[in-house]
Amino acid sequence: MLFLKLFKESFLFAYDALRQNRTRTFLSLLGITIGIFTIITVFAAVDTFRGNLQESVDKLGSKTVFVQKWPWGGFGDYPWWKYMQRPNASLRDYEALKERVTLADGISYQIGLSNRTLKYRSNSIEGVEVSAASHEYDKTWSFDLTEGRYFTEGESGSGNAVCLIGADIAEGLFPNQSATGKQIKVLGRNVQIIGVFAKEGEDMLGVTADKLLLLPLNFARNVIDVEGDNYGPQIAIRGKENVAVEDVESELQGIMRSIRRLSPVEDDNFALNKTTILSGQLDQMFAIVNVAGWIIGGFSILVGGFGIANIMFVSVKERTNIIGIQKSLGAKNYFILMQFLFEAIALSLIGGLLGLAVVYALTLIATYGFDFEIVLNMGNIIRGISISIIIGVISGFWPAFSAARLDPVEAIRSK
Repeated sequence: MLFLKLFKESFLFAYDALRQNRTRTFLSLLGITIGIFTIITVFAAVDTFRGNLQESVDKLGSKTVFVQKWPWGGFGDYPWWKYMQRPNASLRDYEALKERVTLADGISYQIGLSNRTLKYRSNSIEGVEVSAASHEYDKTWSFDLTEGRYFTEGESGSGNAVCLIGADIAEGLFPNQSATGKQIKVLGRNVQIIGVFAKEGEDMLGVTADKLLLLPLNFARNVIDVEGDNYGPQIAIRGKENVAVEDVESELQGIMRSIRRLSPVEDDNFALNKTTILSGQLDQMFAIVNVAGWIIGGFSILVGGFGIANIMFVSVKERTNIIGIQKSLGAKNYFILMQFLFEAIALSLIGGLLGLAVVYALTLIATYGFDFEIVLNMGNIIRGISISIIIGVISGFWPAFSAARLDPVEAIRSK
């Protein structure tokens, strides 16, 4: 009850300081407000981006490993001239892996042809990614269909002229009608649409099936060189749920070295890419952004902390005789200390809550004004309040300690 009473009185004193010295108090709290705003905005943005990244990783498959020519990265110390000499992932590699891998739920061979234009009567759509994949594509990638069905094993094996299309393609070519059963021309051949992918929207990694047209690999083999450098061939392997992705990667490395007949002293002439590589690189970037947020916000909070300390010293001076009267009536030193310390915390909390309110307003503007959702979660709210309390304690301790040590007789005579 004593602490609650102290806290209530401290908020009243803090409010009185705000009311009587509006400009001084406002300028002092502005530093806390800006600091909390900066730090929490950075953390909220990073958490939002990290959450979106995790959704992207989950879509690709956190257990999925891609056998490719080029390792993911492409910046810093990246010896591209060395990787250029590597062979592409081949159908021979794919067939051998299917026979020998034991830790996978699915293995598929995939190629892609970007920026194609599709037409149907008077309608057309640009920027379509035409891809072809072996039958187990549905086991290595996560997707849903809004209409139609996936390839049958017979259609994949025979290379039938059928395809699946993304939601944007269906809307662009067949507005207000079903796309299933229609025929369009792809790679110079007429193909029948048998299914439509559910609308996804583009994620952080730029992965989406909205503008994807998927063909059976054996159909594409009759038209183009599916092992050619122009089509970025890759083999996707999704590991079993109860097996760590590192174990899948280790097995793949051993098998691929055997398939490529590499001696123990030779380097790998293939890349094993996984989504954790991307998330790890982005986590490093997020860590740098977090540090920058702490530094920028820290300077503002430091200025605000000095401002609150100044307010508290003035408050102690103005209420010295009141402190003397309280002590003469039996108030203990810790009571005086806690009274002024809670007042400093209350001032700092007001600044912190204002900063959080501005962040919340920013999230609403971003979400409803620009259709870009930024999430202010409870963890960041608690972080902002905690920082405010810590700054209040640090800024108010010495003024409160000075007040607690005042001699009651001298304090009463001070006025």
